Amino acid sequence: MSDIEIRDDRAAGRLEAVAAGEAVGRIEYFVLDAPGQALVPVHTIVEPAHEGRGIAGSLARELYGIARREGVTVAPLCPYVVKWAERHPDEAPAAEPELLRAAKEWLVAHPGLF
Repeated sequence: MSDIEIRDDRAAGRLEAVAAGEAVGRIEYFVLDAPGQALVPVHTIVEPAHEGRGIAGSLARELYGIARREGVTVAPLCPYVVKWAERHPDEAPAAEPELLRAAKEWLVAHPGLF
């Protein structure tokens, strides 16, 4: 993993893992503003040639790190991030049900973005 750089492209809603200048994995997310601010991961994707190297876990860990540094919550809708959070409760505090509900409603109200 030392050859992987993780970059947050907030404007595009992507947290990207980059190796040798090439994106090899990403978490696609959006920022929820109400009822509270949260980062909402929707998809985690790792290119097949790079699977099994811990990239998805590193992306999830960094997303929670960003949220912690910004003082916001992660409200995961992505199945991978949900499972990762369950395995790492010390790094991934659970989101309030109200935030998860609002994130799901936002996603339904914005079809075609993810």
